Amino acid sequence: MSTFSPSPAAIVARLRAAGCVFAEDEARLLLDTARTPGDLAAMVDRRVAGLPLEHVLGWAEFCGLRVAVDAGVFVPRRRTEFLVHQAAAFTRPGAVILDLCCGSGALSTALATLLAGTEALDATGTRGAETCGAEVYAADIDPAAVACARRNLAAVGGRVYEGDLYEPLPATLRGRVDVLLANVPYVPTGEVSLLPAEARDHEARVALDGGADGLDIARRVTAEAPAWLAPGGHLFFETSDRQVPSALEVVARAGLSARVATCEETDATVIIGTLP
Repeated sequence: MSTFSPSPAAIVARLRAAGCVFAEDEARLLLDTARTPGDLAAMVDRRVAGLPLEHVLGWAEFCGLRVAVDAGVFVPRRRTEFLVHQAAAFTRPGAVILDLCCGSGALSTALATLLAGTEALDATGTRGAETCGAEVYAADIDPAAVACARRNLAAVGGRVYEGDLYEPLPATLRGRVDVLLANVPYVPTGEVSLLPAEARDHEARVALDGGADGLDIARRVTAEAPAWLAPGGHLFFETSDRQVPSALEVVARAGLSARVATCEETDATVIIGTLP
């Protein structure tokens, strides 16, 4: 059992010694989140042991929201906020939103909250999102992710299904989706071992591994997208800049018009496919 005394200075020192670059910021978050000194000591121990900060806190900041993130669940990346804002520009009130490979449900939670014009969704319960008017659906193959997404999406009336991509979705959704968000894994299989330890050791492999060239799941999502999108509906997924030519070809082959949006500041690359 740890004998660590959780004073602020001691927390910063331990975090810094463990290699945490932003030790002061992390210490502040841990201090603000812990309910008791015992909780704080345990949280610091877990962070020093290498667990992602978001798994230790139980939430991640995303698009100004506190999104619940359970142990083992993919942590939403800040660069993916660019995808949400791209999608927001194409999303009207009352839209039908589908979030595939949803993980914690961060993308559709953020988009629905933006659509509602609410300030924030706090996973700790101090603030909730109002009804956004959109129909929100999400799916993931990982049971832990589904349980987490159900908590997050409850605030915007979202429905979450467990299964492989489109397989668990109700057939009545076919041809009705206005905005399809797909946070597909796009790391090539041979490069997963090169990811930071926080990702490769503590996030589900299924949320990271995109197959030989990183586009296996993107191909599957895109191939079936025309059957689920409404006329004029849009598909959004993230990729790397080097995968852009192949990703655009995948989208065009499915019969969607394809374009790419990039953000240099966050190193984000988003592929947008539109059904005529």
